Amino acid sequence: MDREQELQTYWKYNIRYIAILLSIWFAVSYLCGIVFVDQLDKVKLVGFPVGFWFANQGAEITFCLLIIIYVALMNRLDRKFNVFED
Repeated sequence: MDREQELQTYWKYNIRYIAILLSIWFAVSYLCGIVFVDQLDKVKLVGFPVGFWFANQGAEITFCLLIIIYVALMNRLDRKFNVFED
């Protein structure tokens, strides 16, 4: 495989990672925090309604975790395609 094909494959993986992680963030922040909040509020988490928790803390915590996951995935991908920085 020549270098051009390798870089195209690299960017396909990168875009796939971004699409999956943004979909998770959308599901947690928009769907759980806004759309399904009434159904989630029927369940309590440490005394607070789960919908309230997702809208106020869950989305932010999930976003931070997704950043950490993205960094780990990209570091592994960079090493696989030999485009990492020292």
